[in-house]
Amino acid sequence: MTSTQSAAQTHFDFTGRRALVTGAGKGIGRKIVALLAGCGAAVVALSRDAGDLESLSAETGCEVIVADLADAEAARQAAGEAGPVDLLVNNAGISILQSFLDTTPEAFDRTQAVNVRAAMIVGQVVARGLIERGAAGAIVNVSSQSSSVGLPSHAAYCASKGALDQLTRVMAIELGPHGIRVNAVNPTVTLTPMGAMAWSDPARSAPMLARIPLGRFAQPRDVAQAVAYLLSDAAGMVNGVMLPVDGGFLSN
Repeated sequence: MTSTQSAAQTHFDFTGRRALVTGAGKGIGRKIVALLAGCGAAVVALSRDAGDLESLSAETGCEVIVADLADAEAARQAAGEAGPVDLLVNNAGISILQSFLDTTPEAFDRTQAVNVRAAMIVGQVVARGLIERGAAGAIVNVSSQSSSVGLPSHAAYCASKGALDQLTRVMAIELGPHGIRVNAVNPTVTLTPMGAMAWSDPARSAPMLARIPLGRFAQPRDVAQAVAYLLSDAAGMVNGVMLPVDGGFLSN
């Protein structure tokens, strides 16, 4: 870690705050858990992969919950099991690549269930808890640049992220009066281990990189630090924002 990255991370202080991160086992979610824990938060990590959570807990000291958020009742129970939460990151997401003409109802429904419905259900549980306690809080939904641009073979995914942005706006409007801020981050291609593998072919990556003025894809830490900012008191007047983490992709 460079001194610049360290300084960016230590800027945030979540001491005394309890955070729930969904989709925490791998990639962006795993980096978010590590960053929030490193900034003093008591973190609850939620994933469907028990092995990923075991290693994450050993690395960060986080609490863990195993659940498949495609199941609505499992999502509701898991959110309740997390206990009183001050900060929520709805990061869980899936992408099933099919062309529009080949997109199946099953793939479409599962994508919406994980990427949108789970964020709604977990958000409802956390927000109700905050309101009952009379406490302020913050929620960040991890969306995507694909909420604003179409990508081939991403019909279900693009639709889900567009819906997640709209859900974020409604949450911000309705929960703001209770002192609960709700925002989204919208990353470009992010080089998680899976992302690095998927975009390793220059023939595929070059056209996308050409649209990013900064000339690179995002790293998981880029997204995690944006999430931490939106959760922090530094963003105390930021509500209902879709924050691109895309190096300028959407400016083209």
